[in-house]
Amino acid sequence: MATYIVLGQFTDQGVRNIQDTSQRADAAKEMATTFGAEVRDVFWTIGQYDVVLIVEAPDDKTVMALGMSFGKLGNVRTETLRAFSQAEIREIMKKVV
Repeated sequence: MATYIVLGQFTDQGVRNIQDTSQRADAAKEMATTFGAEVRDVFWTIGQYDVVLIVEAPDDKTVMALGMSFGKLGNVRTETLRAFSQAEIREIMKKVV
């Protein structure tokens, strides 16, 4: 499975209902499993982003559908980054000419 870093910013609705943020994280983990993905970890952060999720998914289409589903709920806007492990980058570097 591929690894993705999902950066989230709370919407106005998400801030108004901030007391539910931990429960929303649990719901995100549940939702991910219905897509065949897994939320490996969730971090609440200080700075430009309010929350960071580490997600494993079978492919880009899956994680894109998951991110859109998160956004559709109205509590968070997301930006998703494809992440590569050290082992993966070593394989990629073998192809660099």
